[in-house]
Amino acid sequence: MKSLVCCILLTAGLATGYLVAQDRPWARKNNTLSPEANAKADFGGKTVNINYSAPSLRGRPIFDIMKKDPTMPVWRAGAQDATLLHTDADLDLGGLTVPKGEYTLFVSLEDTAKWQLIVNKQIHQWGLRYDKAQDLGRVPMTMSKPAEKVEVLKWSVIDSGSNKGKIQLEWENCSASVPLTVK
Repeated sequence: MKSLVCCILLTAGLATGYLVAQDRPWARKNNTLSPEANAKADFGGKTVNINYSAPSLRGRPIFDIMKKDPTMPVWRAGAQDATLLHTDADLDLGGLTVPKGEYTLFVSLEDTAKWQLIVNKQIHQWGLRYDKAQDLGRVPMTMSKPAEKVEVLKWSVIDSGSNKGKIQLEWENCSASVPLTVK
């Protein structure tokens, strides 16, 4: 009887793991090419956190990589799972009110010289799915060039003091940011 119970529990555990892997097919792979990364800052006890997968250029031009994204001109701004923003406080992101909670971040590249940050309400999804109807809003990003070429995609949450800062995305020769205020 004891071995029957153990066998049932083992089978149930394996089936659950298989089902989770089927729901997240990328989880079955050893993904060292685009490892998971995190950017976070605390503003007076409130956290702003971005979880993403960080692809590398590996000799490829940035826009050649992006144009393979089937949601173009909307880009997932990462790899694997869609980039996730979690905030413990209400935010003002470049004029867009973002209530505390979780959101997916995308970037509009309709004009490759003037990126827009897209805050989308649909979360926990594969990064190649995008539903414009779920957008909370879009804000223009301030474009600049990093001091040196950025090989690995990097999101940053930067605290400038007084509950102000910025969210910044850097890759190759592009740096795009949006000011943030924690309310």
